[in-house]
Amino acid sequence: MPEPTPQEPYRTGGGRAAEDGAIAATGMGGAMDLATSEGEALEQRSSDDTDGRDPDAPGGAGPSGKPRSLWSDAWRDLRRNPVFIISGLVIVFLVVISLWPSLIASGSPLKCDLAKAQEGSQPGAPFGYDGQGCNVYTRTVYGARTSVTVGVCASLGVGILGSVLGGLAGFFGGLPDSILSRITDVFFAIPVVLGGLVLLSVVTSNTVWPVIGFMVLLGWPQVSRIARGSVITARQHDYVQAARALGASNSRLLLRHIAPNAVAPVIVVATIALGTYIALEATLSYLGVGLKPPTVSWGIDISAASPYIRQAPHMLLWPAGALALTVLAFIMLGDAVRDALDPKLR
Repeated sequence: MPEPTPQEPYRTGGGRAAEDGAIAATGMGGAMDLATSEGEALEQRSSDDTDGRDPDAPGGAGPSGKPRSLWSDAWRDLRRNPVFIISGLVIVFLVVISLWPSLIASGSPLKCDLAKAQEGSQPGAPFGYDGQGCNVYTRTVYGARTSVTVGVCASLGVGILGSVLGGLAGFFGGLPDSILSRITDVFFAIPVVLGGLVLLSVVTSNTVWPVIGFMVLLGWPQVSRIARGSVITARQHDYVQAARALGASNSRLLLRHIAPNAVAPVIVVATIALGTYIALEATLSYLGVGLKPPTVSWGIDISAASPYIRQAPHMLLWPAGALALTVLAFIMLGDAVRDALDPKLR
């Protein structure tokens, strides 16, 4: 009796496909080709994912498959936003000249020569001279230090005070929340400029701290309400309830679970408000109740140059232009940060 010949394994792509493809055993005792085109497609898909993320993962994932956080997503979006890049470069430049104004301006902003009063642009004074014979270029550069200092310090003070009060009121609720709400209503009823005229008119100090204190005093209610609403929303999430059920203390809930997820709106509001505080300082200085000479400020220079706008417009245009550019840069930065941190805009 002749011996049975071994059966050829079943191939599903024809003879040529069997030579080109890899043969994989099946659960039915046969074999199946894994075509090279399919393997190349899988390899191409892996090589296209250059940043190591899983494109099918919900919300995006990191190199190890971990979900990205809000902050990493925001930073990724900001790096691709030209508005953020341009405004960031302008702000970095302003910070540098605020710390080291002598890098681009020589001489003292208080050194004046009445013989050169209201003269136009000339070597050594590209912006001309003001009514006292002071170099407008030098005063414009040194004025950035005052404006940036006031804006940054006021924003930090408003952000910290408003976040603490609003966060505590939103977390505990009840009577503290009701009292804070009534207090904020009172402060919202005070006109900012009128309040500055009344409060700062009795101050004789020539430093920036009375102006910063006034801005913090009238600016914290807005941040407080933003922080309160954000904390109330965050404390209702499941992870906070789970941490509370596991015995987490109030301080741990606030600092570890709620604050990191509720601080984004506060950062956005504080960033946008920074430019507003710079403009407010210039306004109060223009009205004569903010900073006072010999302090170098754009608001003081604008106030001194306004009567001579027809005879010597350069005295007003340069400090006013620097002020407008600075305020615009901070507002643009705040808008870019808001777009990056708001999940609804994704």
